[in-house]
Amino acid sequence: MTPRAFVSKRAPIYADVPDEKWNDWRWQLSHRLNSVEDFEQVLNLTDSERQALSTQGLFRVDITPYFVSLIDPDDPNDPIRLQVVPRAEEIKPFTGMMEDSLAEDRHSPVPGLVHRYPDRVLMLVTTQCASYCRYCTRSRIVGDPSATFSRAEFEMQIEYLKRTPQVRDVLLSGGDPLTLAPKLLEELLSRLREIPHIEIIRIGTRVPVFMPMRVTDELTDMLQKYHPLWMNIHVNHPNEITKELAEATDKLTRAGIPLGNQSVLLAGINDCVHLQRQLVHELVRIRVRPYYLYQCDLVEGAGHFRTPVSKGIEIMEGLRGHTSGYAIPTYVVDAPGGGGKIPLMPNYRISESDHKVVLRNYEGYITTYEEPLTYKPHDPSTCEFCKAKRIEPGQSGVLGLLEGEDMFIKPEGFDELHNRGGGAHRLRADASKWSPLGIGAPASEETSDPE
Repeated sequence: MTPRAFVSKRAPIYADVPDEKWNDWRWQLSHRLNSVEDFEQVLNLTDSERQALSTQGLFRVDITPYFVSLIDPDDPNDPIRLQVVPRAEEIKPFTGMMEDSLAEDRHSPVPGLVHRYPDRVLMLVTTQCASYCRYCTRSRIVGDPSATFSRAEFEMQIEYLKRTPQVRDVLLSGGDPLTLAPKLLEELLSRLREIPHIEIIRIGTRVPVFMPMRVTDELTDMLQKYHPLWMNIHVNHPNEITKELAEATDKLTRAGIPLGNQSVLLAGINDCVHLQRQLVHELVRIRVRPYYLYQCDLVEGAGHFRTPVSKGIEIMEGLRGHTSGYAIPTYVVDAPGGGGKIPLMPNYRISESDHKVVLRNYEGYITTYEEPLTYKPHDPSTCEFCKAKRIEPGQSGVLGLLEGEDMFIKPEGFDELHNRGGGAHRLRADASKWSPLGIGAPASEETSDPE
């Protein structure tokens, strides 16, 4: 099948706008659509859309002229339209809905810095975006100019990073970092590059999708001064991949910036295995590697976008083996309550014994893999890499169990609950009775046989 041609579109209302203005990202920002009157010039609005756009206190609405031009004005179920034009369903609450479903604010040692994983942080640098996704996981702050981060808070973020040497990877997000004034963005990058232990800087952005004209030669010339620098964009549907986006990603990759894509599984938009396969194929054509496919978060206003997790498993079943491995994203649930990303996939391991593993492939072909009988287990106590590990105590998790740091992980309050309110007595005096011998102790302190 011949690959789909990437095309340019411009709504009729913008036909007379000179190319010089149309291709100016500042013009795009200053001419965004955000009211019933604005949208009526471009789209045939539905009653549901009118109701939502007229509702006070709704999550911010702003759409660039470029992005609204990609919408079919006569199709109320256009997949781009559903992502950015609000509907009445957005106002309805749903079971499990939360304001901060990922508990990011709980994991913020200073305002705007989320330190959930051991060696990396999320740095929120603005609350502004070029356009606003209706399922936004940070709708509690994004789009609100009064919630943006101050210079004092920025300095607090930098100081925290300077005194936290285990952080080697910083992800800039928000809001969207590429909406920042160029000088401010460069200051951010240069300040981070001054911190010796920060190895990688990443930018999470949807600006190349909402407003590809922002990716100028001046921008890429500036960005490549701060390598190693990585970037993830956000494309949910093949209709978002245009000639302009392809040109923008070409500029970024030529500047040495590896590109990934993070998409969200959305009901009625991309919950189709064949569409998802086309999406990942078109992404790799423009040199963007699919990175994550997210289950929709439990945030206010997103109830009508949610699918069952089983739909995501079905999509992964239709990708693995049906396309190249580098075109397959990792399907994740970002755990409610702040547990981080949990990967999910179909079960390819059917069974196992002490010397064989039974596996199946995407076609249902079942095979066995013979395990080695003479494998000498890796010993963390003698491994120089294990000794030099930089995982903070308490965050090694299941790996800590496998490496012998602990024998168990206990829920909060476990010991108090099982104490049953009793005090100290002679049978409880020796706590070593329920401590595993040698676990977590230096080799010299481990119990050994007497001579």
